[in-house]
Amino acid sequence: MTRTVAIAPVRKSIRVNASQRRSFDVFTAGLDRWWPREAKIGSAPVKAIVLEPRLGGRWYERGQDGAETDVGRILVWEPPRRFVLSWDVSGSWKPDRTVSSEVEVRFTADGPNATLVELEHRNFTEATAAMRESVDGGWPRMLDRFKKEAETSSQTKVAGDDRR
Repeated sequence: MTRTVAIAPVRKSIRVNASQRRSFDVFTAGLDRWWPREAKIGSAPVKAIVLEPRLGGRWYERGQDGAETDVGRILVWEPPRRFVLSWDVSGSWKPDRTVSSEVEVRFTADGPNATLVELEHRNFTEATAAMRESVDGGWPRMLDRFKKEAETSSQTKVAGDDRR
């Protein structure tokens, strides 16, 4: 009988000085503006990071060579409160739908123009256990990049955010 090893989820949070709607939109529709190009799983240099804003939508990289590499899919879509993505990446940082973990991001209004953003990366398996330590250290850097983008001048237009 095979033993299942419980692997703790990675939980991170950050307070952003932006509305709940703006925070959600920057995290999703604005992903290409803040996700670092070097954090890639495809073989080609990254031209764009895309998150299709709908249930079942894809999260993928478009390489400079035109190739698209799937990172995951949207499993839950509840704007502007939360979304859940599959993270279809192996422990060796290659695309692999057979070893999916999940990333849930929640956006809670925290005052008139601030949002608490809570991220949970969960459902690691033995095949993705090596990745857990890396994402535990990586998500804070990603959230800092997101925060900077969300808090930039309101002149920066994000698709779907017309509350400026």
